[in-house]
This record gives sequence, C-alpha cells and structure tokens, in this order.
Amino acid sequence: MLSRAEIARGSQGAVKILLRDPTAPAHFDNTLEGCRRSFQVMLVVAPFYALYLFVNYASLNTAADGWEIAYVEALRYVVDWLLFPVLFHEIAQRRGWLERYPRYISSLNWINLPAVLLLLAGQLVAVIAPLAVTALLQLFLQGLFFYWFMTATRMTLGVAWPLAAVLMVVNWVPSYFLSILVNRLLGVTAGL
Repeated sequence: MLSRAEIARGSQGAVKILLRDPTAPAHFDNTLEGCRRSFQVMLVVAPFYALYLFVNYASLNTAADGWEIAYVEALRYVVDWLLFPVLFHEIAQRRGWLERYPRYISSLNWINLPAVLLLLAGQLVAVIAPLAVTALLQLFLQGLFFYWFMTATRMTLGVAWPLAAVLMVVNWVPSYFLSILVNRLLGVTAGL
C-alpha cells in the first residue's frame, strides 16, 4: 500500500503539473516499479469516486437497482483507469517513448487524486446550485481536466500542444463511449 509520504509526493507533483512547475515531473518515479505502484492510487481514489457516484446517481433515474449500479460502475472504474495506459503503451512503442512511459503514466495516475476531489466538490455544489451555474461549473472542470492532461503530456513526454491534444482525444474518446455504454446498460435518465 502507498505510504503517506508517497501520497503527499504524488499529489504535490500532480498539483505542480497543473501550475506548470518545471520540477513537477521529478515527483514521479520513471521506473516500471514506480509506474506499477502508481496504479495503487486507484485504491486511494475509489472511496472519493464512490461518494461522487452516490451524489450523482441521487439526481438520476435508472432502470437498474443499487447492486447493479455498484457492479457496473466498479467495472467501469477499473476499465476506464487501465484503458489509456494500455493504448498509450502501443503508441509509446511506435513513437520511441517507452523510456518515458513510466513517468508519464505515473503522473496521469496521480492527477486522478486531486482531480476526483475537484469532481466531487463540483458535484456537491451542483446539488445546491442553479442549473446555469452547474452547467458552467461542469464546463470549467472539463476544460481544467483537459488542460491538466495536456500539460502532463507536454511536461513528461516533451511534446508540443497539438500532439498533447491528440493524446488527450485518444484518452477521452474511449472513456466517453464507455460512459455512453454504462448509461445505456443501467438505463440512466435525468432525474430530479
């Protein structure tokens, strides 16, 4: 399990990426072991993500019961977390980026901790805020997450903005389609 020091260091590095601090990549170990350990962030983030889902599903109608939602969302969580690292490994192999793969994937894994905390905070605000504020907040957070991803890509891979944007699309599109499939499977419709 990750130590408190590792969690503090990884979280600090994730925030430094957002702030475009040039020292940010040094917070992430560029070894396969460091990359492997960064996947344990999934366990740290899971309770916060579960709380986010609970708040989110409270405002939705579904055809599924609670256990079906929990099972499908748990599967989606794992698949969504692992999908881009698998896709990117193929890209890295073809582009000659395998030596930078561990640091890059580690940085993206660590970004998930503060990002999910922001997502949860945004969802809690959305519960009490007017619809217009909620829509603006969702747009702001989505833009922030895209920027964060592209900044991590630029800082750890050393690529230009256009290539960072392409990799962001490679990350986002499969996740988006996965969300559509999950919503259809669970029969999700807008509620309250």
